[in-house]
Amino acid sequence: MEEKKKIKQAAALSYDPAKDDVPVLAAFGEGHLAQKIVKVAQDSGVPVVPEPGLTNMLSKLMIGDEIASEMYDAVAKVLAFVSEVDKTFGEKVKKGFIKQ
Repeated sequence: MEEKKKIKQAAALSYDPAKDDVPVLAAFGEGHLAQKIVKVAQDSGVPVVPEPGLTNMLSKLMIGDEIASEMYDAVAKVLAFVSEVDKTFGEKVKKGFIKQ
C-alpha cells in the first residue's frame, strides 16, 4: 500500500493582551499557502515552531477565533519555547517591527 503524502500545514497565532483574553488564530494554510505563512514569519523574525498536532487542532478553527481551552497547554508550551528562543521578540512587537 502506498503511503499518502502529508500536506504541509501552518498556523499563525496572534495575542494582544490589551484586547484579547486568549490567543486567536491569525492565519492558517495548507500546501503552498502554508509555505508562504512560514516564509512571512521567518522574514519577519518570528520564531517558527513545528508542532503538527497543535497545527492540526488549529485547522478546525476559523481565522479570528480564540483558541479552545483544550489547546491552552499546547499553546502555552509553544509560547514559552518562543520566549526562550527569542528574548527580544516582545520588544520587537512593542516597537512595531513585527505586526500582529
